[in-house]
Amino acid sequence: MEVKINRDIRQYTESVFFGLSPRQFIFSVLAVCSALALYFGLGPVLGPKSVSWICILGALPSAFLGFFRYHGLTAEGFLAAWMRSEIFGPKRLLFLPGNIYVEAMKETTRKHEKEMRNIREKTKEKDEGTESVPCPENSAGSRAGEEDMAGRDLFMRKRDIFEDLDVL
Repeated sequence: MEVKINRDIRQYTESVFFGLSPRQFIFSVLAVCSALALYFGLGPVLGPKSVSWICILGALPSAFLGFFRYHGLTAEGFLAAWMRSEIFGPKRLLFLPGNIYVEAMKETTRKHEKEMRNIREKTKEKDEGTESVPCPENSAGSRAGEEDMAGRDLFMRKRDIFEDLDVL
């Protein structure tokens, strides 16, 4: 005795009549009924050759709905998925990464930067009040670890402008 078992259990379909699944059987009966209705309805009006083509075209949608499968979806499931993705979904997908930590610390970071800016401005005002004689070995950026304050101030001003515009 030999029992046939599908390799993938998800592909199993119960056969009801003539090896058709219940869905296929119902839609096959609908296709035959629509073809018969078209034949007897249009037979007296049109010739037999044109009525036969109309019957085939009339039965085609029902047969298509019963036997169509695409990636495990039936015809109406496929149509619903297609409408969700192509009609109701966005046409242009954007990847916008979000950093939760930066968003949570944004206000604290701005406060800290404003405090540091105020401290720098106060020290700059104090430094402007005193005169110093520049010498080449003590010029800004000549030693390791020193920063060019004029360039840094320009950078800070540009950064402040961009922050006000919410670019950063």
